[in-house]
Amino acid sequence: MSSSAETDGTTPKYLRDKYAIVGVGETPYVRGSGRTTRALGVEAVRNAMADAGLDNTEVDGMLSYSSGDSTFAPFIAGDLGIRLNFYMDCFGGGSSTEALIGIAIGVIEAGMCKTVAIFRAMNGYSQVRIGGTGARSAAPIVGDQIHQRAYGWQSAGQMFAPTFMRHMYDYGTTPEQIAMVKVIHSEHASNNPKAYYKQRYTVDDVVNSRIIVKPLHLLDCCVETDSATCIIVTRAERARDCRHHPVLIQAVAGRVNKPRMDLHYQAGPISTVAGHYAKDILWPNAGVGPEDIDITGSYDAFTFTTMLQLEDYGFCKKGEGGEYVSNGTMRLGGARPNNTSGGHLCEGYTHGMNMVIENTRQLRRDIDDSCPIGPDGKRQHTYDYGEGGCRQVKDPELTANLGWAMPGTGSAMVMRRG
Repeated sequence: MSSSAETDGTTPKYLRDKYAIVGVGETPYVRGSGRTTRALGVEAVRNAMADAGLDNTEVDGMLSYSSGDSTFAPFIAGDLGIRLNFYMDCFGGGSSTEALIGIAIGVIEAGMCKTVAIFRAMNGYSQVRIGGTGARSAAPIVGDQIHQRAYGWQSAGQMFAPTFMRHMYDYGTTPEQIAMVKVIHSEHASNNPKAYYKQRYTVDDVVNSRIIVKPLHLLDCCVETDSATCIIVTRAERARDCRHHPVLIQAVAGRVNKPRMDLHYQAGPISTVAGHYAKDILWPNAGVGPEDIDITGSYDAFTFTTMLQLEDYGFCKKGEGGEYVSNGTMRLGGARPNNTSGGHLCEGYTHGMNMVIENTRQLRRDIDDSCPIGPDGKRQHTYDYGEGGCRQVKDPELTANLGWAMPGTGSAMVMRRG
């Protein structure tokens, strides 16, 4: 899928392959880190710099998704001895990761800095939990919360449930079909030494777990964790001097909205999400289509969010998402594996950062699974996807990350092996 136009959507084609992810890093995914987000953030950025082979004089930009108990970029940079030429701390939802990568490209392209570290640091279980509980509970009702909590929409699950229910009503989607998202992601997580939950689940396990808010069972919901994650972006020509095989950015769609973001069901069907609009930016700008993608990273705050995005980005027809997520396509060894780390449902919750990290490692072909290390110091991947085995996809070339903040807002990115 390509276009002869110089500019398709909103991103000029000349930006394809011009920028790359050169380093990724994270802290362990735990509950009860006993550490500040400042300490976690410093560790994640340091790990990503080591992964890229960069020192503190070679990173001069920093971006973060800052919410809850996070720490601002200048403090993280100062602790690492980094002097910043550009920084920004943004508030957003799970659509922030891909959008921040797009901003990093923009500020480097504008000449404001040369290499950008993007991080997210959060004690998302032990301190500020998304539903408003935890050691540090949510602040009093302010801003747009007055339009949510009046309807009982305190948590993400409560806000999104009407969208999920409507899809089931319109298309006959069943809880058993959607449960397969958890089943498949748990299979992937069982091969991930870093995953918080490594247990493999069955459909019965999911649908028999307690209801949190209809139609969401406990096992339809993501795992809350304490962690920090980091991604480093720079120009492709500079990336070729870094430690790993370059992972090139084909296109980014950042924080695309439905006509209304808040009461999104007032503009377009309630079961249609922002990916319906973002796809018209993503695929023309990337010069590929969903049929070309080898691996997806579809945001799984809930099992349903994975399905809805895969539909609206065109991986299957609208209404066929239940069949797509339950027919084996998303499994390791399937036609198009999804969230090969276990994602938010099993590895840890990071607002999408860990899914970009995973796809980066997949394209570098250096996934950190349990396969043996060879004499050359590299993993000898077996492509045996049984429990406790491999999770490296064989020879992937193109990945897509699909970010989600809420039904009305999303983001996306396509990357390829350089």
